[in-house]
Amino acid sequence: MSKRPRVIAIVPVLDEEAKIGNVVRRIPREVVERVLVVDDGSRDRSREVAESEGAEVFALGQTKGVGAAIRHGYETAVRDGFDVAVVLAGNDKDFPEEIPLLLEPIAKGKAVLVQGSRYLAGRSEYGEMPLYRRIATRLHPRLMSIVAGRRFTDSTNGFRAVTTGLLRDRRLGLESSKLDEYGLEPHLLFMTTRLGYPVVEVSVRKVYPPKHLGQTKMQPVTGWWSILRPLVSALVWRPWRAAVRLSGEVEPA
Repeated sequence: MSKRPRVIAIVPVLDEEAKIGNVVRRIPREVVERVLVVDDGSRDRSREVAESEGAEVFALGQTKGVGAAIRHGYETAVRDGFDVAVVLAGNDKDFPEEIPLLLEPIAKGKAVLVQGSRYLAGRSEYGEMPLYRRIATRLHPRLMSIVAGRRFTDSTNGFRAVTTGLLRDRRLGLESSKLDEYGLEPHLLFMTTRLGYPVVEVSVRKVYPPKHLGQTKMQPVTGWWSILRPLVSALVWRPWRAAVRLSGEVEPA
């Protein structure tokens, strides 16, 4: 991009009144034009705290899932003419000061999606991260690498930047309600890669604070299944699609 891109930060949140203020406060306003907090049905004071720190807040009205919250943010970014959308967690696990690291490859024309990786340089601070999540966040990128056809070190970290030009590509299929929970983010990474767009990983930090500051909202079984489902679908349907192309039959839409 020759001119300075217009950047919106999208922060999905659910019952994080103790953390959301610090997240919004630390976002570098010299590179981020608007901070949009998407409230996924919080029952605490998350909205009031975010607004007091200068964020714009949109309330979904009920808990639909982090994917639904991010989708609304992406739709807002496209509608309002932004160039880049950055997504970061509302539970203070990411480092907002590192947003420029995500923007740099896009500014240089090297990527349309920049995936933050806590494992690229071993910068994750596990803290109170449950053991099953440590294992799952290591295994998921291996599976992603197989189905996407290129190596990833981190595919579950939601800290990433995407261009709105990419988001306008309807082939991504982000509208499906099946992606309302945790599936939208790995689905976007997979589809962007498979469609041949340039994707870059950059090293970022991630920290897991003590449990007394709030528990993860992800359920061990249903949450991780929503993350795995896009990749499982790709593994199941890819051989079938290849067979269809060879036979000359028309694939169903």
